[in-house]
Amino acid sequence: MNVLLVKLSSLGDVLHLLPALTDLHRRMPGQQVDWLVEPAFAEIPAWHPVVRHVIPVGLRRLKKTWWGAPSMLLQLRRTLGAQDYTYVVDAQGLVKSAVLARLAGVPVFGLDASSARESLASRFYQRGFAVERHEHAITRNRQLLAQVFDYSLDDLPLDYGLGAFRRQLRAGQREDLAGFVGEPFIVGLHGTTWDTKHWPEPYWQQLARLCAQEGLRLLLPWGNAAEQARAQRIQQVNPGSVMVLPSLDLHRLAWLLVRAEGFVGVDTGLAHLAAALDVPGVSLYGPTDPVRTGVMGLSQHVLAGATPCAPCLKRHCNQPRTAEGLVACQASLMPEAAMAALKQVRVN
Repeated sequence: MNVLLVKLSSLGDVLHLLPALTDLHRRMPGQQVDWLVEPAFAEIPAWHPVVRHVIPVGLRRLKKTWWGAPSMLLQLRRTLGAQDYTYVVDAQGLVKSAVLARLAGVPVFGLDASSARESLASRFYQRGFAVERHEHAITRNRQLLAQVFDYSLDDLPLDYGLGAFRRQLRAGQREDLAGFVGEPFIVGLHGTTWDTKHWPEPYWQQLARLCAQEGLRLLLPWGNAAEQARAQRIQQVNPGSVMVLPSLDLHRLAWLLVRAEGFVGVDTGLAHLAAALDVPGVSLYGPTDPVRTGVMGLSQHVLAGATPCAPCLKRHCNQPRTAEGLVACQASLMPEAAMAALKQVRVN
């Protein structure tokens, strides 16, 4: 049986589908699975041993080159039609993902109108399945595939299926990053898209001091100029214990993560990447809901904002700031608590 999975983005969403793919392989070994995904995240599905082909589709690029949409969709239809799929499963639950799924010309399955992120998407499916909206995103994906292929999730552990990839990373050498891994370190995943999800810079500075007391360095990756500038400011306050990393792609960051003693991160896709690679970690959730999108995996701990308004799920805070001008829910997540939790998960 040839199966096409559709999960286009984002980084966290793509990672959240991996355990469901592992379930499918354990219950129905031998499936040929392809994956339709945005190019920025195309290497992630390829890390899972069950995925045969990764098919990138650059919908985001069409925002700037919209006139290229017809030819791109026609080419995608030809590509998908040549693969002789038995089923397509749209795990994204959006109209755009449902439309792309239909291009394969075979039955498409997905979430029903009460379960999908965009209820209209269900009209493109041959059959929609009900999954509780308030379940964690990983659980929702696992339940969807279990219903589509009619197998039980009983006794199936949470497994991202990246064990072989992790061993490959551990065995590989990278001279360009060797200078960063010579001493024990943790990774500080400070970059995120929402203003309200940022952890205060003074807290990162305090975490760096706590790392120094534990004989650890704090390594800071970055993905844009603003994140790089923030990392450099944190380093300036703690030059002996903080190292700002060079610009890294996902593979090089994964190589570094599997050598870390652990990580502390805000609600960001990179925290989910670290968890999928079995890196012990502490994730900081202020305005967002860890029940639905919290980091899941071995040796993971979530610190949630201790304010009445959290989680508000808002990009901008309309509540009074603290005396220091900080978002209250994030300010309640103290560096000492993060370090204590990290020490605990590292022991476990």
